[in-house]
Amino acid sequence: MGLLAFESNQGLWNSGYYSQLFGIGGVMVTVAILWLSTGYFGGIGAPFSPYFWPYLGQLPKKKERKRPVRVYMDGCFDLMHYGHANALRQAKLLGDQLVVGVVSDEEIVANKGPPVLSMEERLTLVSGLKWVDEVIPNAPYEITEEFMNTLFNKYNIDYIIHGDDPCLLPDGTDAYALAKKVGRYKQIKRTEGVSSTDIVGRILLTFKQKEAGSMETTTDANQNTGATCDKVKSQLSNFLPTSRRIMQFSNGQAPSPGARVVYIDGAFDLFHAGHVEILRSARQLGDFLLVGVHDDQAIRDRRGYRPIMHLHERTLSVLACRYVDEVIIGAPWEVSRDMITTFNISLVVHGTVTEGSSVVGIDPYAVPKSMGIFQTITSTKPITTVSVATRIIDNHEAYKKRNLKKKASEDRYYTQKKFVSGD
Repeated sequence: MGLLAFESNQGLWNSGYYSQLFGIGGVMVTVAILWLSTGYFGGIGAPFSPYFWPYLGQLPKKKERKRPVRVYMDGCFDLMHYGHANALRQAKLLGDQLVVGVVSDEEIVANKGPPVLSMEERLTLVSGLKWVDEVIPNAPYEITEEFMNTLFNKYNIDYIIHGDDPCLLPDGTDAYALAKKVGRYKQIKRTEGVSSTDIVGRILLTFKQKEAGSMETTTDANQNTGATCDKVKSQLSNFLPTSRRIMQFSNGQAPSPGARVVYIDGAFDLFHAGHVEILRSARQLGDFLLVGVHDDQAIRDRRGYRPIMHLHERTLSVLACRYVDEVIIGAPWEVSRDMITTFNISLVVHGTVTEGSSVVGIDPYAVPKSMGIFQTITSTKPITTVSVATRIIDNHEAYKKRNLKKKASEDRYYTQKKFVSGD
């Protein structure tokens, strides 16, 4: 009876069976349990242990620790934009750790044309993204067999990732053919509405003068012909902002009680390495970094030219930075006392390198200065939106040629484009 009671699904300690322990069988079962749990009756309990073996398998086991899935994605990441960031965000979702290869300057020249940003600047931008765990500098443009084996054996890469748009070598072959052949390739959805080619086109058509601080736009109604307006309109962003995309980029966290909130604002146009470094410096001064991104009209009114990237595009670029916790979309130009109270701001900071302003006599930081919570921090990289745009304008013919080549391939993509699930 005692053995039957043990084998019942109701268990030993239910009241219906507990009384049976006072019989001989109950004593034997009790001895066996004590033997298993304490080893005290080791010599006596051994004959009864086989009855317990099936039940030992029901005990919780310590989970085996699996190696994290590592995925690899490469790119030029020249003129970093939210499309690059979204591609890397999607790639990270396919694994646990994301390793990013930044293609060398020489490989970019050979396959696409001259890069706008240096390798150092591109590494800073990629390393500053919140989804990136490791960076490989000077990666090849083509996934050769030798490099693929290096990825698998040295970097423990499980899958190689690329977008659904084709990446072709100069001879017309697929740069990821080998990865696909060995079954270690995964695809993500291309982010619509932006590309480095598109941004270069915006710059070439928008600016007609390149002097720092005095760049004028050809989008001013008093200076344009109808034909020029049509060209500029054709280069405006095709990005369709959604609340879901902002949520995907956002940390979704508020500052903890008592956190030191640091605030910094700006245009953050053509998001570059200088922006990453100043945001990193600002984040080190507190527990939570709040960034104000000014709207398009405010920038036009005060600097004399419209931003190349519109408000939502710039917001996503800032949100993608690993040092940023929250963004005010269309932040006011002047930091008011009410704003400081609303967001519980402890410190307002501003960098030493800024774009020129056409408005004289208005200090947007007068209130935080009067409250003793303003600080100027050193900009470690003397880069501005104007200086980046100037590089393109200085090499107008080279980039125009590069764009014509790339635009043809992008036009083919959009002509043959089909819906791809996931984003």
